[in-house]
Amino acid sequence: MVASARERIRAVLAGTVDYESGLDALTVTPAAEVDPELVTAKDEACARLWRGGWQPAELHRVVARRGGPRQADLVTDAVAAYLRQFPRATVDGRWRAQADTLGARVWWAGDATYVDGLVARWRLDRVAVLDLVLGLLAILSALPPIEVLVPPPGSAAAPVEGSSTVGSSRIDARLLDRVRALLAKAESTTFPAEAQAYTAKAQELVTRHSLDEALLAARGADAAPVVPYARRIGVDHPHDGEKASLLDAIARANRCHTVSSPELAFSTVFGFDTDIDAVDLLYTSLLVQAHRAMARSEPPGGKAGRSRLKAYRQSFLVAFADRIGERLADAAQLALTQATDRGDGDGGTDSADLLPVLAARDEQIRETMQRVFPHTVRARAIRVDSRDGWESGRQAADRATLPTGTTRTR
Repeated sequence: MVASARERIRAVLAGTVDYESGLDALTVTPAAEVDPELVTAKDEACARLWRGGWQPAELHRVVARRGGPRQADLVTDAVAAYLRQFPRATVDGRWRAQADTLGARVWWAGDATYVDGLVARWRLDRVAVLDLVLGLLAILSALPPIEVLVPPPGSAAAPVEGSSTVGSSRIDARLLDRVRALLAKAESTTFPAEAQAYTAKAQELVTRHSLDEALLAARGADAAPVVPYARRIGVDHPHDGEKASLLDAIARANRCHTVSSPELAFSTVFGFDTDIDAVDLLYTSLLVQAHRAMARSEPPGGKAGRSRLKAYRQSFLVAFADRIGERLADAAQLALTQATDRGDGDGGTDSADLLPVLAARDEQIRETMQRVFPHTVRARAIRVDSRDGWESGRQAADRATLPTGTTRTR
């Protein structure tokens, strides 16, 4: 009995037939039989992961990392195919925003001609396209379900007037644009003092908004409650452990907590959306600054120096994250002191109001993190093998444009 295309695909994914033999069998099977089964398998595999907590940007990132850009493009197409099944009102705005960012749209005429469309779109031969799709299926089949942080399409409730959703009360869009513009200027200028001024202003804007939000929410000034949320932020190779440490240092200084999932290329940041937005922006900016400083100071590579260069880069990033954490912790305490010392009727904040609010919010965040990740283990310390890298990393962190006295309190 001749196996069907569906059976051959399943055999490859189950490991009962080796990949190359399975691919060869599919290439000699009529396209009219193979193509619809491949498309169905792709869409079903992605749908399983959407329902299992994966969001478009996350799946796109991990597939690009484990496979390649073409297979990540297939994920984008799967996003578009999945969205067309659901009324817009049942799709969470955050899920749709990620789809829009990826540029997800149904560009193909029909599922029966999808593979032919890829052949023409990518200018590849049919065997190469079949290899890419089958390879994607192998990647998807190995991915586990993860925590549902954003409801998948079809399960989001329609918004009710006057109600709030988890993670609401984020940074105002206009303020966010201003902060991004300031950080972009800080990254692009060659003058340290100018960069520091830009970053100081950005942090000041975010700090003021965050503390105001905390007090307004505590006093019931908002129409609806603001609750903790979680967001997964990508942490890519190389040196993903060191980058996760930098993200954690920034998060802790901004009253957030992180859980790292290195095998899936992300860390989950827990906090209030205003604070997570700031963490995301600052992490991106500081990572750019760290890489630029490292490139300027690292020793020459080459075959003889490859191992030394790797140790230098690792040590540099560990030291950069460590020193940034120290600076942020000091600045956080100073910011809290400044906020409470001005509570004398001139627009400041009384510590009797602010400190209990911050403590209560931290407890809410910890409870949310414990609910999502009931079992976590502390990460092992990262080994430092290059003294030069460590010293250069700390010096770069001292020069990084994140000024003392303007960072938000923990």
